[in-house]
Amino acid sequence: MAGKQTGSGEESDARKVKQRGGRRDLEALRDRRMQAAEMFAAGRRQIDVAVELEVSQQTASRWHRQWIEGGNEALEGAGRAGRRPRLDDAQIAAIREELLKGPQAHGFATGVWTLGRVAIVIERLTGVTYGPTQTWTILRTRLGWSRQRPARRAVERDEDAIVAWRENEWPRIKK
Repeated sequence: MAGKQTGSGEESDARKVKQRGGRRDLEALRDRRMQAAEMFAAGRRQIDVAVELEVSQQTASRWHRQWIEGGNEALEGAGRAGRRPRLDDAQIAAIREELLKGPQAHGFATGVWTLGRVAIVIERLTGVTYGPTQTWTILRTRLGWSRQRPARRAVERDEDAIVAWRENEWPRIKK
């Protein structure tokens, strides 16, 4: 016997992956549970399964109980954890297509996307309302996009006009 397991099995793996900002490999987790089912069917003890698969004794015990009650099907898993996404893959594909057309194609004055503008387009297309934080999550995780910022200032920038505006207009507006 290799000693007592201190981790908490799949839960520990999931936490570690989440802390690194990644996603759990649901297929690998399912494969590990199915491997445990084969070991239980071969008469292996829970502690041996826990040590060999590097999961906690509690996880091996839970898997064994599920296997006894429902066979291999009980260990298949129910798919992804958590709430179902409000947007399906087809809607995400449609959103991607529309966003690639640019903000001006959707009636915005400038060619810059903001989270607010993206949220408006999502709502127009799907009827689902999102705030800026969730909109960013969709862009980052479902579309695989990152924020883009210009590397330098615009060539058209008129420094003299900016200085004049700050000295003349801004004090008047500020009052």
